[in-house]
Amino acid sequence: MSALTNYALGGIGGYYPPPPGGEKPLFGHPATNITELPKAQSILSFFMHHWLLFLLPAIGGLIAGIIVYTTAPEAEGDGVDAFNDAYNNKRGFIRKRVPLIKAISSIITIGSGGSAGREGPIAQIGAGFGSTLASFLKLNDRDRRIMVICGTAGGLGSIFRAPLGGAIFAIEVLYKSDLETEGLVPAFISSTVAYSVFSSVFGWGHLFKTPTFNFNDPRELIFYGILGILCAVTAILFVIIFYGLRDMVFKPLKNKPHFKPAIGGLLVGIIAILFPQVLGTGYGWTQIAINGDIVTLSIILMMILVLAKILATSFTLSSGGSGGVFAPSLVIGAMVGGAFGQIMALVFPHIITQPGAYALVGMGALLAGAAKVPIAAIVMVSELAGNYNLLAPLMVASTISYLLAGRWTIYEKQVENRAASPAHRRELTVDILESAKVKDAMTTDIVTVNPSMNVQDVLNLIHKCGYRGFPVVQDKKLVGVITFADVDKVPSDKRDTTQVKDVMTRELIVSEQEDSLEDALAELLDKKIGRLLVVDSGDPTKLVGILTKYDIIKAHAKLSARR
Repeated sequence: MSALTNYALGGIGGYYPPPPGGEKPLFGHPATNITELPKAQSILSFFMHHWLLFLLPAIGGLIAGIIVYTTAPEAEGDGVDAFNDAYNNKRGFIRKRVPLIKAISSIITIGSGGSAGREGPIAQIGAGFGSTLASFLKLNDRDRRIMVICGTAGGLGSIFRAPLGGAIFAIEVLYKSDLETEGLVPAFISSTVAYSVFSSVFGWGHLFKTPTFNFNDPRELIFYGILGILCAVTAILFVIIFYGLRDMVFKPLKNKPHFKPAIGGLLVGIIAILFPQVLGTGYGWTQIAINGDIVTLSIILMMILVLAKILATSFTLSSGGSGGVFAPSLVIGAMVGGAFGQIMALVFPHIITQPGAYALVGMGALLAGAAKVPIAAIVMVSELAGNYNLLAPLMVASTISYLLAGRWTIYEKQVENRAASPAHRRELTVDILESAKVKDAMTTDIVTVNPSMNVQDVLNLIHKCGYRGFPVVQDKKLVGVITFADVDKVPSDKRDTTQVKDVMTRELIVSEQEDSLEDALAELLDKKIGRLLVVDSGDPTKLVGILTKYDIIKAHAKLSARR
């Protein structure tokens, strides 16, 4: 990704984004010096010298769109939300090809200037590896989902150099107001190992270099609280614009989805004519905001970049481009906090002495409100900066932002809590049904037929009672079962003369009273039948009841209400 960014944005477009302080550039080119908001004359001059920069995001979007929608459509958009969807709705299954396609398409999208982050893709890539390994080891659904969490935690913990934050994020982002506690310890292990391996190759340290920020004036908590409110409003605006553009602009377009990311990239290029800072991840500009360098990044420019980055990210990902919204959330938060901190430092210079600290706190507050991860936001931002002195301000701002943002979330595949997750709802159902017996749910008021009855009488009984079939009993012994499907096979002119014994099914699928409802339900689903005949455990010819799926549903509802 760094190589493509260097040769595409830099070598072709003439724009070298500044790197974050803790990430050494792999290439020797200096960052482009853009020290002020372009004026009319400088805009024309910039465009004349860097006109290819305007087209690069569109070209990258076109290539990535064709790759994604031809090979693995689930690799489009944000990777974290794909992880949420796989965990909550798909039993942890991710196709084997997805990690590779996600990696290639994200490198192309971000490397060509698309406004997206690399953390979303690594979350889906790690989850995909976890799912593939679980399938190879033939693990059950629960363990597969744990493996998916481990993959995501490992990816985030390593690429962010934030082992604790990566693990907490992986178990917190699944829900709006809950944690996946059963994945906590495995996520810790995976994130720590991945972080250690990654850092041993790419270097230790932190993503951002920060001044010695300190919190030693309680009066500042008022300002950090106001920042939390601003970040909550910005997070809501981000979500509205992001999904509004997707649902009202890009989805209604009639052209193939393969080409929509190119349209989004073209719109990003238009913004980049005025504000090239929106291109790529934007971490370098976040670093400048943290440093408090208002010469390079003025207050007005930071305020403008809040909306510009929201639009650029929405154009990139809402159109179907591949990337993540994690990094843009941090950048947007840094701009909100940076501008607010600088303004407050001008108004209250004796209280606000480190305005750059507000950029750092804004990162956590915006992430907490938009992604519904208040704990992970506090921990991750502290690890990203290697500074734990701002924990109190981070806690205040992030909590306020999280609470005020309410139901708005940038991850639409999040569910409210564990109880609302389809994955855990099924586990709860299985747990209840395993503890219940067939005798607790079966119907004992049974309508039976005699083998000597004619088929027409059975048909009349079906219409009268509404049942689809009946047990066949002779001399108080169960000898078979006859269903509407059996009756329907008999020609209408022969139904009065054809007896039940001639068409009934003699191979019976039965259950016993002491069997669990979970086993009975599995039998119904496996055999694709609507009812089970319940017989006495000591005498398989003695019919004692009938069990249907509806009976199981009623029993489950009754037992759930008691818990």
